[in-house]
Amino acid sequence: MVSQVNGLTGITFAIAKGKAFWELLKFRLSFLVAFSCAFGFVLASSRVNWVTLGMLFVGGFLLSGAAVTINQIIEKDLDKLMVRTMKRPLPTQRVSVNEAATLAAICLVGGVAILMQYTNYLTTVLSVGSMLLYGFVYTPLKRVGPIAVFVGAIPGALPPLLGWTAATGGISYEALIIFGIQFIWQFPHFWAIAWVADEDYKKAGFKLLPSGGQKDLNTAIQIMIYTMFLIPLGLLPATFGITGVNSAIVATICGVLFFALTFSLMKSGDRKSALKIMFASFLYLPIVQIAYLLDKV
Repeated sequence: MVSQVNGLTGITFAIAKGKAFWELLKFRLSFLVAFSCAFGFVLASSRVNWVTLGMLFVGGFLLSGAAVTINQIIEKDLDKLMVRTMKRPLPTQRVSVNEAATLAAICLVGGVAILMQYTNYLTTVLSVGSMLLYGFVYTPLKRVGPIAVFVGAIPGALPPLLGWTAATGGISYEALIIFGIQFIWQFPHFWAIAWVADEDYKKAGFKLLPSGGQKDLNTAIQIMIYTMFLIPLGLLPATFGITGVNSAIVATICGVLFFALTFSLMKSGDRKSALKIMFASFLYLPIVQIAYLLDKV
């Protein structure tokens, strides 16, 4: 009986630990990173190599997991201060720093090994550089000022470009176009989140909002301007023959709807309007990317 109880306790502990490790990897975020890599790969491929695509997806997921785990290790004490993060594995001590560091190292080594084996040197180097930029530059800059958003937008926009380089072995103007769309998208996305989470962010000393870090008309106007840029940018893939007219229509409709939401924020300046922009940013990118892929196919 005692051995059975101990066995059940061991299984329960293992399940809890596994769940905590899974939380560290931030599945939804890492999945979106991997999806963006796959998006760029398929868009660049005249004929899709499914094995390479699958390995690119896994490698991208692992390197994203390494980056977000490093981020959580560095911010473990700050996460305790914020309602939205205080229940993460490190603040709750469900995972130790050493365990989290081991997980990050395994993900890093595994991701690099997979990308080196199945893609190319350029993709691997850019992927590692993206991970380092996110984990060790963007993360500490969040307490310095809004420059963190610009820095964070670079690794945030690299996944589709990485997919393109994995398929072609080089950086072309097409790769820069899909990078540029995701780069500009980062700004209204980041700032809407920072507006919604402003009280929490202030507890941790995060300074991500522009215009002196205020939830004011100037910040709302900047969100509006960057969202407006997405409308012409969304037309570039069709203009340069990467995709067709159908996806251009979808991208334009999504861009206009996204843009329209910013006027409510400029008028009211309330959290509800910022929340709508935040959710719209979550929807805009995958819808537009899927439209590009379907149009190419």
